[in-house]
Amino acid sequence: MQFARMRPHQLQAAIAANTPVILPIGVMEYHGGHLPAGVDLLAVTEVLDRLGDRIITLPPFAYGAASHAVAGPEGTGTLHIDTSALVPLAEALFTALLRSGFRNIRGVIHHQTEGFDQGMPTDLAFRLAGRNAIMRHLEVDRGPGWWGDKAMQDYYADQARGADPFNWIRIHPLFPKGAAFPFDHAGKGETALMQALAPDTVDIARAADGGHWYTEDAGQASPELGEAGVQIALAHLRQVLDLQA
Repeated sequence: MQFARMRPHQLQAAIAANTPVILPIGVMEYHGGHLPAGVDLLAVTEVLDRLGDRIITLPPFAYGAASHAVAGPEGTGTLHIDTSALVPLAEALFTALLRSGFRNIRGVIHHQTEGFDQGMPTDLAFRLAGRNAIMRHLEVDRGPGWWGDKAMQDYYADQARGADPFNWIRIHPLFPKGAAFPFDHAGKGETALMQALAPDTVDIARAADGGHWYTEDAGQASPELGEAGVQIALAHLRQVLDLQA
């Protein structure tokens, strides 16, 4: 379900059912001559589409901290937005969702998630924003000292049961850690993903444009490899979103 197409009674039912409401997070970044600027976003949005009506998908956020580590900004498609702008915007969005009644808010990101345990600028910005939004919501809703109140004496047990309020907003990588799929930038892995998910965006004949080391194995990609990656991502998301049943 797309949030933008839902009417109030549908949103109210989704809140009551604790349906995951998901923000696709991406960047616009140069991915060689053969792939589009939106690879990292398209990988997320197209995979989420396959989960159907078991989730609510928010309009995607496309303008993360791409950085210029891969390529400069001139004519490459890279649009770098500093995290100092991302945190307040994301916090405001998460605050609005909490005030609307949602308690199962997720973000899914593919950009720079090879080191997700430590984090990279875009995912860290959204993770910090989520924590800030929850802390401020709880203080407004429950008052100062809410955590120290006797009503919170089961806090640590509730963590183990998954009832922790800090689970209201969580950010996930598209792929699980150690996935048996090539993780790269515009190489065999990402090229294959686009061949499976958005084939109209791929021009493999341009893979050698620029002579980049990171695109040297792009010609080894195939839609079949990409589809295998999609299935890994889907299985991962079904698990972390608790959609197994």
